[in-house]
Amino acid sequence: MNDIVVKGARQNNLKNISVKIPKNKLVAFTGMSGSGKSSLVFETIAGEAQRQLFETFSTFAQSRLPKYEQADYDEISNLSPVIVLAQKRIVGNSRSSVGSLSEISSYLRLLFSRMGTPEVGVSNHFSPHTAEGSCPNCRGVGQLKELQIDRLINTKLSLNTGALLFPDFKVGSLAWKLVVNSGLFDIDTALMDFSEEDMQTLLYAENIKFKLSPGDRGFEANFHGVVTKIQRGYLTKNFDALSSSRQKAIAPFIKATDCKSCHGTGLKEEALACKIEGKNIVDLSAMQLTELLTFFRSIDAPELVTVLSQLIKRTESLVNIGVGYLNLSRPVRSLSGGEAQRVQLAKQLRNSLSGMIYVLDEPSTGLHPRDVAILADILKALCKKGNSVLVVEHDPDLIKVADWIIDMGPLAGKNGGEVVFEGTYEALLSSETTSGRLLKAKITPKTNYRSWSNSFVLNNATANNLKNISLRIPKEVFVCVTGVAGSGKSSLIHKEFLVHHPAAIVIDQAPVGKSIRSNPATYTGVFEGIRKLFASENPGTKASLFSFNAEGACLHCKGLGFTLMDLAFMESVKSTCPHCEGNRYRKEALKYKYKGKNIAEVLECTINEALDFFEEPKILAKLAILEEVGLGYLQLGQTLSALSGGECQRVKLASELHKKGQVYVLDEPTTGLHMSDVERMIDLLNRLVDAGNSVIVIEHNLDIMNQADWIIDLGPEGGEMGGELLFEGTPRNLQLTGSGHTANYLKKYNLG
Repeated sequence: MNDIVVKGARQNNLKNISVKIPKNKLVAFTGMSGSGKSSLVFETIAGEAQRQLFETFSTFAQSRLPKYEQADYDEISNLSPVIVLAQKRIVGNSRSSVGSLSEISSYLRLLFSRMGTPEVGVSNHFSPHTAEGSCPNCRGVGQLKELQIDRLINTKLSLNTGALLFPDFKVGSLAWKLVVNSGLFDIDTALMDFSEEDMQTLLYAENIKFKLSPGDRGFEANFHGVVTKIQRGYLTKNFDALSSSRQKAIAPFIKATDCKSCHGTGLKEEALACKIEGKNIVDLSAMQLTELLTFFRSIDAPELVTVLSQLIKRTESLVNIGVGYLNLSRPVRSLSGGEAQRVQLAKQLRNSLSGMIYVLDEPSTGLHPRDVAILADILKALCKKGNSVLVVEHDPDLIKVADWIIDMGPLAGKNGGEVVFEGTYEALLSSETTSGRLLKAKITPKTNYRSWSNSFVLNNATANNLKNISLRIPKEVFVCVTGVAGSGKSSLIHKEFLVHHPAAIVIDQAPVGKSIRSNPATYTGVFEGIRKLFASENPGTKASLFSFNAEGACLHCKGLGFTLMDLAFMESVKSTCPHCEGNRYRKEALKYKYKGKNIAEVLECTINEALDFFEEPKILAKLAILEEVGLGYLQLGQTLSALSGGECQRVKLASELHKKGQVYVLDEPTTGLHMSDVERMIDLLNRLVDAGNSVIVIEHNLDIMNQADWIIDLGPEGGEMGGELLFEGTPRNLQLTGSGHTANYLKKYNLG
């Protein structure tokens, strides 16, 4: 019972592997991207633990829980309930905040209801999301969305020629027909020539009855002005409750302004007037968590010790995990994947559960080396409580402190899926695996720095926590921006630099393909060339026959590869299409072949395999770039919406590599990269610079820092304690003369 035992795992690229994972330990799963780490940890172990747990619940409960298909394996034993903390942004509504996610806001409202003066009432009165506490003017939103009349109409046009610009009123639509058939307006006269009365009627009329069609068969209808109708259909409801399409439709025609009644807080006046030691609940929610913790500790109220202890404990957990620079009012939508994961991890630290399996996806992402050490201590604390912690990780510092390491490989995709090492860190260093060799050998720091004469100049930068700093960013060299989490790196580059240089090519980790139909072949454009090859090889066929988005699509699933079954009160079930067996094509398209493979078989090829399969220069050139950025293990037909943030970033980089004389901004490009791929990434960045580009990288990776020509270090800490320019110069000079966390860790890394 001391090990989780997996036998015969075959999920995705796993090669019928068997492995023992020690319980109540910190276990790191290593290996290059695509080696099978996630297939083993997330899809097999975590997926099975959740599936088997959910099967013990009632049908009613199961209908409200995610569905997990059984993983492909022979046997798994000694599983425990699992808590998965994935590296994903939290998609909440606009009212979700760090305070609500951590539940600190609930206790803060309780504190104000007990000791705030003047006394207001129960804690509901301090929430903008309740009827008791919300501002009556903006209904707790804090903003008023006002229609911009000049955006709704073009006064130079007539109703007949498209004067109404809102999509619902486009010429020929039902809403447009009601306007022009009302008989109230001259539909061929430009709006600028309308009388004041006619314009008021057009925009603001309510319930004017008119006969929609003449004669005895006609019937009466009600005419509502354009503004009246739009406000009723879009703005009298909670904006977040609107469908995404309706939000998108109205967004260009509205302007959001802070509510004057509540000053943008969403709270009623009585709640804002209630204070503790001179501060209301909005003041405290805007405080940096480190300062808020000090405030809670200063309160002397023995009768409220239970509430205060919860506030202190919960806030302390967030500070200790490295996000003390956040505040309670910070929207969860604005958190990075790493920040969201750490907020949720802090929440788990407070519970009394033991015997659990915690699964984390690269928890070091977005963390400075200083913060990685803090994270390691927290993960160890979970183990001491009697839990098992499994991390998929690339960071050498976190791998080093793991109790047990399972290295996957030897390579990626079809050449991965095997367990190449199991043991301690010391044993891994003595092994001949790729991970073992690279952990022993460091990339030699650069000593021959590129010279520069021209630079981008930023003066008096004050975005977010930046302390009115001025600096130069050299042109046509490799610049690395460093600092602990929350120190101001993103504020400097995204909020200051890019505002003045909007043409810069930004390569971040946002999804590259939200559609199930998007894949590397379609994104890079090689799919068009492949379809043309099939058509030319098979006379009488058209290229569209070989597209799962057009003529070649399976008629049953419409080219999706799966079907959804509606089970009424239960969640819909997604299952592989029985007609095409998931390949998306109808049988006729699969009859035709190119070099012995049909179109579905070609899309199953990895990029590396496709490079050996095709001979056409244009196709090979595009595929070679994907291979260069370390994505050779991806299949041509693999869904882009399922890629990790780091993989998405590399797909984008591949599509931009050919440009010259540009400014490239990359946000943590080593995210998700194995040590073997970091050196390749460094080569790519140097290639960009050698081609005459300016490269600016926000990064925590010490090897990337060592290879930069120029470093800009911010700090000294995060949030209000950050935002200062600590250093600008070469990496060598940072080690010799710099102070702060980056200088210390870079020096330690190069000497140790």
